[in-house]
Amino acid sequence: MSEQIEHDFRQVHSADVPTQFRSGTTIEVVDGFAPRVLPEHVLFDFDGTLSLVREGWVHVMVPMMVEYLQETGTDETADQLTEYCSEFVMELTGKQTIYQMIRLAEEVSRRGGTPREPQEYKEDYHQRLMRQIESRRENLRSGAAAPAEYVVPGSFALLDLLKERGVQLYLASGTDEHYVREEVSLLQLDSYFGPHVYGAQDDYRSFSKAQVIERILTDNRVPGEKLLGFGDGYVEIQNVRDAGGTAIAVASDETERSGRPDQWKRDRLIAAGAHAVIPDYQDAAAVIDWLWNVE
Repeated sequence: MSEQIEHDFRQVHSADVPTQFRSGTTIEVVDGFAPRVLPEHVLFDFDGTLSLVREGWVHVMVPMMVEYLQETGTDETADQLTEYCSEFVMELTGKQTIYQMIRLAEEVSRRGGTPREPQEYKEDYHQRLMRQIESRRENLRSGAAAPAEYVVPGSFALLDLLKERGVQLYLASGTDEHYVREEVSLLQLDSYFGPHVYGAQDDYRSFSKAQVIERILTDNRVPGEKLLGFGDGYVEIQNVRDAGGTAIAVASDETERSGRPDQWKRDRLIAAGAHAVIPDYQDAAAVIDWLWNVE
């Protein structure tokens, strides 16, 4: 397994790139894109793209970072630190969690503090997050909540339609793999992805979404044009596009589930090179019809 480093954000589209909604749908097509090859392999990100179990994770990570930065004796206020941390945390969304913790260690050093190892910060974050979302996990485990309550609206409809098309589904997440596999099971997504669930490893250099894509294309001996990807982070959007595939941005409103795109995600993912943007999967049938209507 080759070493893979996740790259920083790279702007592909300018802010004024033209977009157009497909008639009667929430599908916003970027720069006149039109599908030209039938997909055979479909890659999903997990948190925010399918799963909402970890919705609100930013409100766990950022306060933790603020605590550590305040320990350095900085004269910045809590509000200033919160704004600063929120910006870089969101900018790194899509990468493995460890990259956000590496950045935290760098920020502690910049303020004259002695940073912990990024892995220690990551473990602290996970402990805090697990306490925050344990009730959701328990509700799913006990059957008190249906899986549909904790996924992006329309997820099961889209996955069923893809399954009917006979494509192979894959899942790649920046969250630790053992957590991803557990939450895939709790959400009853196992039957869609089977063994093709991949997540972050303790040795973060041994995993990346780009590596998963490379493996899909190599093992199946298919060109990148036959790859379709859905994601709410810039990493998977750029990785799928760079491989020659079709990248669909999911600008999910994780908190309100309003059916409208999160504006920050939309702008960020279009800039990253998304071929189209959807707020969720409420128009799943229209999405599939469009992607399979090759010219």
